[in-house]
Amino acid sequence: MSFVPGQPVTAVVQRIEIVKLRQGDNLILGFSIGGGIDQDPGQNPFSEDKSDKGIYVTRVTPGGPAEVAGLKMGDKVMQVNGWDMTVVTHDQARKKLTKKNEDVVRLLVTRKGLENAVRNAMM
Repeated sequence: MSFVPGQPVTAVVQRIEIVKLRQGDNLILGFSIGGGIDQDPGQNPFSEDKSDKGIYVTRVTPGGPAEVAGLKMGDKVMQVNGWDMTVVTHDQARKKLTKKNEDVVRLLVTRKGLENAVRNAMM
């Protein structure tokens, strides 16, 4: 996905709905994130040009709710329950994902394989 500051973002997205796993008082998603506008994009292994400050999935727990829902390591999180995740800090993204009163998290994600499949289908 190409990104030019100040220009509309065009991306092929996939909807993923994760039902959180309840363990006592905790709600488990089964994945970790990295990135955010307050983080160094040069440290992001999923940023192709090392300038992307988006939120990326850095780990998915095998057999956990996120894996069952189809989330993959390297997915870029574009929305969480309708909230834009393209220009948020790491902590803002974490808080949107871990709200205690939400048993379901609805994500819009993009991944390299989705974009390639659409690009190849159009040729």
